[in-house]
Amino acid sequence: MTARRPCPPAPGPLEEYAARFDDLFFGLAQRRGFREYLTGLLAPRERNKTITCLTGAEPVAGAGMPGVQRLQFFLSESPWEAEQINDRRLELLREQSATAPHDGGVIVIDDSGGRKDGTATANVGRQWLGRLGKTDNGIVTVTTVWTDGRVYYPLHATPYTPAHHFARARSDPAFRTTPQLAAALAVRGKSAGFGCRAVVADCAYSVSDDWYLALRAAGLAYVVALKPHRGTWAPAGQPHTPIDAAHTLTWKNADHPGDWTPVERHFRDGHTETWWAADARLGGYGPDSPCRLVVATTDPATLPEKATWHLATNLPHPNAACTATSPHPPADLAEIVRLYGLRPWIEQSYKQVKNELGWADFQVRSDRAIRRHQTLVNCASSFCWDQWSAPPGPVDATAPDPCPNEAPERGVGPVPAAPTALLAQGLTGDPFLACPRRHSQPMVPSLDGQGPTLRTPGPDRRSHHRTRHRPLPPD
Repeated sequence: MTARRPCPPAPGPLEEYAARFDDLFFGLAQRRGFREYLTGLLAPRERNKTITCLTGAEPVAGAGMPGVQRLQFFLSESPWEAEQINDRRLELLREQSATAPHDGGVIVIDDSGGRKDGTATANVGRQWLGRLGKTDNGIVTVTTVWTDGRVYYPLHATPYTPAHHFARARSDPAFRTTPQLAAALAVRGKSAGFGCRAVVADCAYSVSDDWYLALRAAGLAYVVALKPHRGTWAPAGQPHTPIDAAHTLTWKNADHPGDWTPVERHFRDGHTETWWAADARLGGYGPDSPCRLVVATTDPATLPEKATWHLATNLPHPNAACTATSPHPPADLAEIVRLYGLRPWIEQSYKQVKNELGWADFQVRSDRAIRRHQTLVNCASSFCWDQWSAPPGPVDATAPDPCPNEAPERGVGPVPAAPTALLAQGLTGDPFLACPRRHSQPMVPSLDGQGPTLRTPGPDRRSHHRTRHRPLPPD
């Protein structure tokens, strides 16, 4: 058997990570493309991480450069399987003791939208884009994240295809709603070995019967938010909405809480807050029913809108008669609040894959290329976790520059000389995911905090203003 030709190494610790995927690629060009793509995603850039940006080429004018065309072919045409790459990524996460899943974590599901012009791109259409807070032309992808509040990383992703792409619209057998896609991804995460205490979702998924049925059929517990004013059947004189059910709970003050139980919430930065939780009754919901309605709030007297949760769950009450026949262990109020309190970690994950790693910055049209780009972004995110959990290593000052200076990245202005390596060689002094070019700002936010993602400043940015390059005066 012919020996494989050696591949130009990726800079620093990225080479060791990328080498674990080499057996999934058929040739040298694919292995090289994988390394170049990840390097471009992880390296600091001043513009959206399109393919020209990943190769350090000038926008538009540099689109025909050999490096750009090579990376374009790798993403769109080269014969490799994104699902195999993602399966290997998840396998590596399971093998690391610091990132290995356990039954105390949760699988969080949500959908992420990005704006895209035109109608020729796969899965594009006018739909609600949560990132913009409005309906616009774009692509929505359903995603899952596993988290236990200590680590959080993406599992699977699948783009939602709007109904107008199908011959029979919503009646087409191949059409799937976002809740149906989300339930399938949650089941897939469990099958991949990522056990969880429950599947957690916001109120967008609480209105789909298919979502509930799919999770129950797979033996998955859930904790999902309900819309507070969404009505349900109930006898006359009884509550008809979750907010009505919450108002029927008795409360006087903290010394006489009535139906409410104090719950301590512990946050990543070390501080704690006292919330109040209670089981409420609404239609078929109740503490003695297979489905419970749990209300959690900071103030039972006023039930503030932005600090009150109305949660539906099939985790049984510890004292309920159905506990003996339920497939899930019982959960008290503190456990229910803890589980739903992990849901915002998917938003933190979005900050990194969107703002720093270029989740929506692809410039391809086919469904296969879009899925490949998203898989590679998730690989870049998982590499950061791999480095976070690895012990510090020596600095390799001889690492080659993975982005040769074939052309300036922006315009014809002077470009400072590139350092010998674009990626951090081992862990930095602060607990950040990575610190390319040793800038004072991290490329992606700290794992130990929940601060907003910050853009890494470039050499020509000062105080959020770009220095304009002016022509020199004539001699």
